[in-house]
Amino acid sequence: MRSAIHNSFGKPSDVLSVGDSPMPQPAANEVRIKTILSPIHNHDLLTVSGQYGYKPEMPAIGGSEALGIIDAVGDDVTDLSVGQRVACASVHETWAEYFVAPASMVFNMPDSIEDELAAQLIAMPLSALMLLEFLEVDKGQWIIHNAANGAVGKTLAMLAAARGVNTINLVRSKDAIEELTSLGIKNNVVTADDDWKDQVRAIIGDDKITAAVDSVGGESSNELLSLLGSKGTLVSFGIMSGKPMALDAGSLIFKQATVKGFWGSKTSQEMDLDNKQRLITELLERASNGDLKLPIEAIYSLDDITTAVSGKVQSSKKGKVILKP
Repeated sequence: MRSAIHNSFGKPSDVLSVGDSPMPQPAANEVRIKTILSPIHNHDLLTVSGQYGYKPEMPAIGGSEALGIIDAVGDDVTDLSVGQRVACASVHETWAEYFVAPASMVFNMPDSIEDELAAQLIAMPLSALMLLEFLEVDKGQWIIHNAANGAVGKTLAMLAAARGVNTINLVRSKDAIEELTSLGIKNNVVTADDDWKDQVRAIIGDDKITAAVDSVGGESSNELLSLLGSKGTLVSFGIMSGKPMALDAGSLIFKQATVKGFWGSKTSQEMDLDNKQRLITELLERASNGDLKLPIEAIYSLDDITTAVSGKVQSSKKGKVILKP
């Protein structure tokens, strides 16, 4: 079986290569899936580099989400069958011709959802929707978040809007503003502008910001805290800067702010099946009616894994890069 393998942690374009791996066999409560498409997420690249919370044993196959066709089922699997077109995320070793997944993490995909959308419908959109619920915001309230042109950021803004929740979307360049605007996302602010905080205050008017999502860390964390309303919640979602959160103690105290961490993969694994199915159903509805758009940057053959994970491709992407075995 062909797969994208790495024998050590390191720069993905240096350590990943295509090789042969044993055909996986489904254990009890597992299914084997023949891969159609598998996206490349930032957390996949961090896993390959050894910088993520999950560290696989070597040699390892990359990938954590995929769309495919069930071709074998293990014992005690009752709700899934061979031939079903399914998607799953928060699993392992999907950058291969076949992989196995717990039946509880696998969801049937209706024919109305095209392959390119279905292949990336679970991980980032589900994380964004779980994050939206984690923030406990109501219709009409405000969320502010940085790195808003990232996969989760864009999806969070679209899903929040569909629920009637307002977002202020912080980005670093005018090109990113155009990207968000093209997706119908409103209230976008460039943090390179000297008056960007004044722009934020002008947008919300007399309202307050209920929740903030920080994907950057460092001083950016404190900037979000400074705009947060009384008794607001600041959630750490990522550390793109590579720096620890810098938070002013006075703001924390006098705003009575709450600071939390959110790890989508762990939340997904711990969520009961009925609740997860409720969120998946919402995602399918949003995707079907156009509320949720998931752009594609490019589709690469598994043989081109080195190019697909390269800094040149990943740093300039405006949509998801996807692998096709």
